[in-house]
Amino acid sequence: MISGAELVVKALVKEQVEVCFAYPGGQAIDLFDALYQREEFRVVLPRHEQGLIHAADGYARSTGKVGVCMVTSGPGATNLITGIATAGYDSSPLVCITGQVSTHLIGKDAFQEVDMVGISRSIAKYAVTVKKREDLGMILKKAFVIAQSGKPGVVVVDIPKNIQQELGSESYPETVEIRGGQKKQHIPTEKIKEAADILNHAEKPIVLIGGGVHRGKAYEELLAFVEKTKIIVVSTIMGKGALPSDHANYVGNVGIHGSYAANQALTKSDVILALGTRLNDRVTGNAATFYPSAKIIHLDIDPATINKNIDACVELVGDIKEVLPRITTLSNTKCQDNWLQEIKKLATAFPLHMEEAGLTPEKIIKKIIEHFYDAIVVTDVGQNQLWTTQFLEVTKDRQLLTSGGLGTMGFGFPAAIGAKLGNPQKAVLTITGDGGFQMNLQELATVMIEKIPIIICIFNNSCLGNVRQWQEMFYEKRYSYTMLKEDDKQYIPDFLALAHSYGSDGLRITSEEQIDEAFLRAKQMKDRTFVLEFMLATEQKVMPIVAPGQSLKEMIVYE
Repeated sequence: MISGAELVVKALVKEQVEVCFAYPGGQAIDLFDALYQREEFRVVLPRHEQGLIHAADGYARSTGKVGVCMVTSGPGATNLITGIATAGYDSSPLVCITGQVSTHLIGKDAFQEVDMVGISRSIAKYAVTVKKREDLGMILKKAFVIAQSGKPGVVVVDIPKNIQQELGSESYPETVEIRGGQKKQHIPTEKIKEAADILNHAEKPIVLIGGGVHRGKAYEELLAFVEKTKIIVVSTIMGKGALPSDHANYVGNVGIHGSYAANQALTKSDVILALGTRLNDRVTGNAATFYPSAKIIHLDIDPATINKNIDACVELVGDIKEVLPRITTLSNTKCQDNWLQEIKKLATAFPLHMEEAGLTPEKIIKKIIEHFYDAIVVTDVGQNQLWTTQFLEVTKDRQLLTSGGLGTMGFGFPAAIGAKLGNPQKAVLTITGDGGFQMNLQELATVMIEKIPIIICIFNNSCLGNVRQWQEMFYEKRYSYTMLKEDDKQYIPDFLALAHSYGSDGLRITSEEQIDEAFLRAKQMKDRTFVLEFMLATEQKVMPIVAPGQSLKEMIVYE
């Protein structure tokens, strides 16, 4: 006989958890007591629950394994909500274990009682409160299966204090039946043939890859399809890197900050094969004008995604890794040089390039490419994210992690912590803005105490740059509450002094000539986090851009 809390720890060991991001509290104290002096996996104590869940998310995205976090009830649990939504939108597999008041107190407004299942139900893949000790093992097993099966997502397991304390069986199931969870969608051969026939007869076909290609690890299958068909490939931000950025058939990102050539390729195409993408508004611009004459073949593991935003002429519900080779087999090898050259000419005529002299994000990111071949780059959200997704070359060795669906400021730094713990052999950099970094900068304590070496690149333009850019371009320069520094005054905080207070070190970079030295210094720090503050001009913009409500054809390329 063991306690419920001890069974939770046993479950984590059985599921081969490598790291658990955890923050204690009154209603989780028994869980943490069970963790005391256990050495089967690493327990990391961040400094805030939001940082904690973003770290678990970064671990999951970078490894493909389930990220695990553990917190107490009430504010501990509610501090996870932004992270649950962030991971859920981008289909990152997490198991979140939350403490809860004892079952006899539920519904009585007890101290630090919240209905975590009710709060998280709309943003989690599954959420459950354990009501009986005998159900605990089965529920935990289901949590890990559900989190990583089909379209991955977040599972919340809410465990009341008396369930944690109650003695019961120590058995933990090896397998579990999930209603509807084991059934694989079988796509009839006729459907596959229909899709292949449409592609074979297309004059200007294109593949649009989304994050589902990464989640399904369908890299070889995608490459085989592209090599056989010679088809043009574009990506969403989340799909970037599923086909290496330097591949001859890859054109770039699409969407409101995509490249001109990639967006034009979409609007000129007659057939679009959409792989693992929601086709949301950031990708399509004005949905009514997204594909004026193209046929859409939409392949996704989640049936709810298909026809949700854009109607498809062929609907394929299934695993990209399994379905795409079936299409490849029926595809005719076609020379599409004229179509490819047409788009390549547009890419040459309208390149992604920042014209400003001096220190620019493009120059910084190109130096990252030069200095870090085998690395994980994690962005925050805002202009720093968009510049990175525009200029970073993503390959099988250089990975990109970013918050796509929810666009969560404060994600980048803690997610980089999780990525480094999951990939200790790789260099991990986080590119963040001066605004986003301040949302979870307390995790500097975590990286210093836990000896987690990360290179933090702060793009400091003294403002909330993305919103400020919109205010300049579309709101007649009414800069309402986006400036983070008063004119002619020192920026608050001094990021380098702040880093020093945590025991870290760093450099402030003010010119292009200093970039190389900065990265060389940072690479020498093998055992500690290093802060690089890049001082950018406030006026620098992410270009091109699609104005609100406009179509992809109506991009503003230059100012």
